[in-house]
Amino acid sequence: MKSNVYLFTLDISYHTFQQHYAGVASTVVVKTDNGLTLQLPASRLRPYLSQLGLKGRFRLVVDEANRFKSLELIV
Repeated sequence: MKSNVYLFTLDISYHTFQQHYAGVASTVVVKTDNGLTLQLPASRLRPYLSQLGLKGRFRLVVDEANRFKSLELIV
C-alpha cells in the first residue's frame, strides 16, 4: 500500500490552539511545503503542544485513501 508524505511548518500560540482543541474549531488547516492545503483534527496535534504553543516542522503520512497513518515533529 502506497503512502503519501506531507511536510509543513506550524506556529500557533498556546491560546489559539486551546480554542481549537476546546471545540471552537475541531480542525487545524495547514499549508504543506508544496502548497497543498490540508485539514487535520486538532486532537492529532495535541501531543506536540507546549506552553509556547504548537511550533515546528511536521511530517504527516497518510495512506492511498488519505487516511491518517502518522504524524511526527521533525527537527
